[in-house]
Amino acid sequence: MFQKLQEFEKKYQELEKQLSQPDIVQNQKEYQKILKERSRLSPLVNTFLQYQKTCKDIEDNKHILNEEIDEGLRQLAKEDLTLLESQKTKLENELKTLLLPKDSRDEKNTLLEIRAGTGGEEAALFASDLFRMYSRYAERKGWRVELMDSNYTGIGGLKEIIVLITGNNVFSDLKYESGVHRVQRVPKTESSGRIHTSAVTVAVVPEADDIEIDIEEKDLKIEVFRSSGPGGQGVNTTDSAVRLTHIPSGMVVVCRDERSQIKNRAKGLKILKSRLLEAKQREQEAQERAERKSQIGSGDRSEKIRTYNFPQSRVTDHRIGLTLHQLDQILDGNLDEIIMALRTHYQTEAIKETL
Repeated sequence: MFQKLQEFEKKYQELEKQLSQPDIVQNQKEYQKILKERSRLSPLVNTFLQYQKTCKDIEDNKHILNEEIDEGLRQLAKEDLTLLESQKTKLENELKTLLLPKDSRDEKNTLLEIRAGTGGEEAALFASDLFRMYSRYAERKGWRVELMDSNYTGIGGLKEIIVLITGNNVFSDLKYESGVHRVQRVPKTESSGRIHTSAVTVAVVPEADDIEIDIEEKDLKIEVFRSSGPGGQGVNTTDSAVRLTHIPSGMVVVCRDERSQIKNRAKGLKILKSRLLEAKQREQEAQERAERKSQIGSGDRSEKIRTYNFPQSRVTDHRIGLTLHQLDQILDGNLDEIIMALRTHYQTEAIKETL
C-alpha cells in the first residue's frame, strides 16, 4: 500500500512541475487535463503527507520518552503519543478508502425509474411518495430533475415514472437506492383500518454517453400512437407517443409526456441507451461475479431492500440493519444519513476485498 502511495506522491509532484511549464500553460486543453488529474490525486497525496508527518511525530515522541526528562514532560509526551497513535489509525483508514478503485460512473447524470410493484393502487400511491422524496433530495443537492416519461393512475398514484437527474455526483449518491422499497401503512382506500404491505421498485441507471452506446437505425423499431391519461388536450389527441424497440435485445421504451413526437423519440433514445449500457455493464459484472443478483428483482415484497413503516414512523434498510424513526423527514428528502451509512458499509466491504 505504501509503495503505491509513494508512486502517487511522485506523480503528483510531476504534475505540479508540468503546471508551471509555459508550453503547457499556453495549451489550455492539456493544462485543464493535468489540472484535473492533480485535483483527483490531491486528497490522497495530502492525506499521505499528513500520515507521514504523524508517523514522524510518533517517532519523535518515543525518542523523547527514552531520554531522561522530568515527569511533567514525560506525561505530556505520553498524552501526545496516545493522540498521535489514534490519528495515525484514522489516517490509515482514510488512505485505504482513498485507494479504492473509483467507480467511473459516479460523476454521471442518472436515470431514476420508479415503478409500482405488488399492492395495486396503494403501490402506485407510494411510488408517487418516493418520487416526491427523491425530488426533494435532488432539490437539496442542487440537482435538476427532467421528466422523461410517466404513467399516472386515476387518483394520483404512479404506475411508472422515469426522470433524468443532472448535477454533481448524482450516481455516486443514488446508486444504493436500486431495489425493492416496501411500505406498511393503512391505505387511503382501506375503510377497515387494516395495515397493508405494498412494494415499489426503484432502478438507478447512469446516463449513457453516445460514444459508449451506438444504436444503428436498422436495429430500431419505432411506433407512434396516441397518448392517454393526464397531459392536456394536445397530448391526448395526437399521435405523439413513441414506442422504441431495440430488436437485438428486445428492450422496449415508451415515451409519451411531450406533445412532440420528435422530443419523445429523443427522450426514448436516451433512456434506451442508458438501459443498454447498464445491461452491458451488468453482463460484465456477472462474468466476474457469477452469483450477482439482478438490480431490482421482480418487485415482490420478499426482495425488499428497505421498509417504510408508517404506524411506527420507522424506516429500516435491511442490507445494513439500519433503523431510523424519522419517516416524515426521510420522505421529505432527508436521505443523507441513510446514503452515508450505505456508502460507509460498501466501502468497508470493498476495503476488506482489496486487502
